Amino acid sequence: MTLHAVEVSHPDGFDRAFAAWSRERPDALILTADAMPQRYVERVRAFAAQQRLPALYQLREQVEAGGLMAYGASQPELWRRGALYVDKMLKGAKPADLPVEQPMQFALVVNLKTAAALGLTMPPLLLFQADAVIR
Repeated sequence: MTLHAVEVSHPDGFDRAFAAWSRERPDALILTADAMPQRYVERVRAFAAQQRLPALYQLREQVEAGGLMAYGASQPELWRRGALYVDKMLKGAKPADLPVEQPMQFALVVNLKTAAALGLTMPPLLLFQADAVIR
């Protein structure tokens, strides 16, 4: 497997990224959770669909909107943990004294409609392990 990273730090960079992906014809696309790709995720999803390119996203909502798969930290759990931090700060804790936490819960979501549109058959074990399967 060969990894080809394409950094997009400005909205105009998507045209360059799309041209590179069209030229290189990768087997799949992984969209990071960085702010720039997340803000323009619909452009990326539309490009991936047009190019019939399987893509892995970070959020369930991106799969519900037509993406193939998502794997990332559980958003509800992140919000719950964040609320606990806010509660501690409102009770007088100094933010600098609070420990840094890593996500502990992750979610895998698969969209079978998108898989069928791409001509992909998802392995039964993957579907069994998924937290949600969109049919």
